[in-house]
Amino acid sequence: MPSAVTYQCPNCSAGLIFSPEKGLFCCEFCLSEFTEEDLKGTDASERMEAQEEEGRAFCEEMNLYSCPSCGAEIFADESTSADICAYCNNPVVLGGRLTGQLRPQKVIPFAFDKEDAMQRFSDFAKKKWFAPWDFRKTERLEKARGVYYPFWVTDADTDSKYKTRAKKIRTWRRGDIEYTETSEFDVFRRGDIHFEDIVTSALSTEDKIWIEGILPYPSEKMKEFDVPYLQGFYAKKRDIERSQVSDEVKGRMDRYSTQLLRRTIKGYSVVESGKVDVKINRANWDYTLLPVWVLTYKDRKGKDWRFSMNGDTGKIYGKMPVALSKLAILLGAIAVPLTILLSILGSVIF
Repeated sequence: MPSAVTYQCPNCSAGLIFSPEKGLFCCEFCLSEFTEEDLKGTDASERMEAQEEEGRAFCEEMNLYSCPSCGAEIFADESTSADICAYCNNPVVLGGRLTGQLRPQKVIPFAFDKEDAMQRFSDFAKKKWFAPWDFRKTERLEKARGVYYPFWVTDADTDSKYKTRAKKIRTWRRGDIEYTETSEFDVFRRGDIHFEDIVTSALSTEDKIWIEGILPYPSEKMKEFDVPYLQGFYAKKRDIERSQVSDEVKGRMDRYSTQLLRRTIKGYSVVESGKVDVKINRANWDYTLLPVWVLTYKDRKGKDWRFSMNGDTGKIYGKMPVALSKLAILLGAIAVPLTILLSILGSVIF
């Protein structure tokens, strides 16, 4: 039966769904439709079989580790120790072999090692005046672990159309009378727009927010994935599938196409909000791993402060601890001259 055959869309690589009503294989992402004969004339089924085989081989090489404290799931090859959770620093347990089609297509390798990451963090901490006095000391860093985070990276070719209404308003005077002429126009723009490297997190909301602060990554550093890149590091297991972010990606395309095509409309007094129609002719989705150093600072009260560091650019993100003693010094430095100034002003006035 045709409905039992699995194919990928030749245009955008998304999975095709068989429609009994139409008798066709339909792509819900780019809205293309194919007969079974059309697909047999492509390498769609062969590519799907090859990807499934690569996925099985990848999963056989990876171990899955689960943290009973925070629920994080990471995977690593057999050469990588995973006795401590990279997120909450509690012991993790081996949950078995990795299962599912989780083999990445692309990866940006780590550009610097653990010692360099800790030094970069120390240099970063020295610039934070309100942080605790010992915040800049690398020995206060409990852990620094390299973790590959999962993302969906999308390229697409689109046929984008934008339709709106615009006005030209002309005003002139004759004697004591002012005249206003308003001309209305239907405005239409169309363009072939290519989208390159739309990066979308493949993680849940909590982790997604935490790593947005260290974006972007240089797309020119992206390489074809190979297992040796994981040696000595962990990788976060994705929990968001491509189908779950397709609307988000399409929304970005709509917004950017609107901005780009609207900027070509000139010479009018008023341009109304228009409507965009973006048809995706071809799209490519790469499940990609991006490098993150996860650093944990433990303060004197035993509280952990977690920071993320871009494993290529070194950009750092995290909530900073504040030393109340330093804050008091600043407030005192402001209060004393302010009090003197007010006293002087008061004596002058009265």
